[in-house]
Amino acid sequence: MPDHFFVYPAYLGRHGTRAHGRRVPQLLAANEVTLEQLLESTRRLGFQAEAEPEKAYPRDPLSAGRLRVQKKPGTTKAAFLRQLATALRDLPPRKGKA
Repeated sequence: MPDHFFVYPAYLGRHGTRAHGRRVPQLLAANEVTLEQLLESTRRLGFQAEAEPEKAYPRDPLSAGRLRVQKKPGTTKAAFLRQLATALRDLPPRKGKA
């Protein structure tokens, strides 16, 4: 079994449907998700992660970026994505956005 899993911004975006790759409930999904936000939130949760900006989501080849997240014992990908969605909400707003 791999010691990591991948996280694409589409997994947590509010505008995508489950059929298009969203993996969290609509109520937990974020309006806009960037690779930088994912990386910061993942590290705040205590996970080691590496951004891979040159990779694309298979369902949307024009989208850019994914995270390679080091697994922790006892944490499933689904549970991690829910934690990550909550952590994204706790990030301060990006500068230049109202």
